[in-house]
This record gives sequence, C-alpha cells and structure tokens, in this order.
Amino acid sequence: MHLIDTHTHLNLDEYIEDREQVIQTALDAGLTRMLIPGVTLEGCFSAISLCEKYPGLLFFALGVHPTDVSKGSGWSAEVESQFRELAKHPACVAIGETGLDYYWDESTPEAQHQALREQIRLAQSLELPVILHVRDKKDSTAAYDDLSQFLREEHAERNGGVMHCFSGDQKFADAAIALNYYLAFGGVLTFKNAPVQQQVAQHVPLERVLLETDSPYLAPVPFRGKRNQPAYVRYVADKLAELRGMSPEAIAEITTANAYALFKF
Repeated sequence: MHLIDTHTHLNLDEYIEDREQVIQTALDAGLTRMLIPGVTLEGCFSAISLCEKYPGLLFFALGVHPTDVSKGSGWSAEVESQFRELAKHPACVAIGETGLDYYWDESTPEAQHQALREQIRLAQSLELPVILHVRDKKDSTAAYDDLSQFLREEHAERNGGVMHCFSGDQKFADAAIALNYYLAFGGVLTFKNAPVQQQVAQHVPLERVLLETDSPYLAPVPFRGKRNQPAYVRYVADKLAELRGMSPEAIAEITTANAYALFKF
C-alpha cells in the first residue's frame, strides 16, 4: 500500500534528534512522497536543504503562513522575488501554505489579505497549485467567507490547489471543489469531536481528496496529544476507508493518484 503525506513540517526542530529515523519509519509504512510546505522564508530554505538530502522522496512548497506575514522577513516584494528564483528548484511543487487565520491575532487581516492575493498570483504566474490554510474563531465563518471571496476574485480555479487540514462544512467543501481545489484530511478526521469533517469526508468526491498529517501537529488517534509523524498518515487512510465503506488499499490508491495529479511529483 503506497501513501503520500501532502503536508508535513519535517524541517522543524521537533525532529532535530531523530529526523532520519522518522523518515525511515515513513518509508517502512509505505510512503512514497512527502511534501513540506513553506511557513516562513527561513523555513523554506531549511525545507530545501532537507529535500536535497532525499531527492525523489521529499518535496517542498514556497509560502508564508498567514500568521507569519507580519513577522521577521514576513511577506514582501523581496520575499516574492526570492520565491521566484527558488521555484526553479526541481523539488518545488506548489506555493503555500498561505491563506487566512483569524483565530490567532498575530497578523492583521489586511496584511493577510494582501499576502494571500499576491501568493495566489505568484502561483498562477509559475503555473503551480496553492496550499491553503484557513482557521477562524469559534462560531465564526468570516475567514471561510473571505477566503471564498478572494479565491473567486483572483480566479483561483486557473491553477487550483488544496485546502490543507480541511475543517470546513459541506457548503465550504462544495465551494472549494467548484474552484478546482482538493480537500486534505489529516489526524482530526480520527477525533471523536470531528463529526462535521467526518460527514464531509463521507460525501465529497474521492477524486478530490488528499491525505496529510500536518506533523508534528494533530496526531491521529491512537496517538492524539503526542508528536505526529508522516507514517501516521496510514491511520487517516484507515479512518477514511471506514467512513466510506472501502478498503484502506483502495483509499491509498485513489489519494496517491490525486496527489500525483495535483503536484505532478
């Protein structure tokens, strides 16, 4: 059974002591590709270095996370210029993760809006898909509503992408798919308190579904609360298979094909 983790932060310090073992464990679990998203400019450089140690296995995306657009090097014309050069690297397969995060008050909405629009436009000019992050405050849909609006205004369907760590409802799922986006499910799908995500996962077209871990965060049951790792994507595949009344092998085959179609590894 072959699997792909379409979103893992393997370059973070949480793996500094055993990164090689974590990668080997992923290989032993049947993973054939792992994608490291960009969160900051500095993080993009560390992801590139790691990808160069594991060519053909690790790939990266270039992006500035919405909570980081006003920090450090943040998002700027200079960063965008560097991204254009770094995108020439053969392991670069996407732009992101970008998006909107209204849960944490670490970057103003206005700064997030500008960075999101400009990263979408960058992706279009490079003919790359976009990895999107969206999170809102409790009982609010403002981030989801704004993101949907910006995607329509920027004609995001031209190159499409993926809603990473999907947490929206069926309405948002339908809107994302209509805009040529995939939905990526991770460890949250295995949580007892995730009925909305589970319901969406039961009904969306499987040809629009990807698997991820978002490791080291959001480890699936039975590892909830512990450090996540790419090998645990198998538990997400198992849960999706259970929800859909299918075999894990069939889910792995479909989602792996979807990842190849989107990211063109």
